[in-house]
Amino acid sequence: MNAMRRKALKTTGSITLLGTLLAAGVFRPVVAFAAATWNKAAFGTTSVDDTIKQLGGTSAAESKDITLTAPDIAENGAVVPISVTSILPKITSISILIEKNPNTLAASFNIPEGTEPNVNTRVKMGETSKVHALVQADGKFYVTSKEVKVTLGGCGG
Repeated sequence: MNAMRRKALKTTGSITLLGTLLAAGVFRPVVAFAAATWNKAAFGTTSVDDTIKQLGGTSAAESKDITLTAPDIAENGAVVPISVTSILPKITSISILIEKNPNTLAASFNIPEGTEPNVNTRVKMGETSKVHALVQADGKFYVTSKEVKVTLGGCGG
């Protein structure tokens, strides 16, 4: 038997076995976890207050226990680095909101218990705007803000 035929039979057998196990329910294809937890309504909001409401809050209190690191001037609005960390206890989520973007909520991270509440990402900004770090801790929302000037647009710019 030649090597190519053996390889073809082996591959076919593996695919048949996998198909049988899927049909029997032993393996279940799972839709991406993010799709199950994605809050479509929150990512469609156009104001900070609406975003907080869609995330389950009524308002957010200013907090000095949140550190938002972002450039004062972003030379390219398509890739603005943002970091958020906090020392608040019982943090369950950290979100980044950008006031003047078409959709206010730029990113949202669930923070599992026992995880260090520190996120780093890059966001798009269409124009100079206030950036808000929104932290949910112990069922309440806290926020800190910083204005970032954009010299070259990112969102539609």
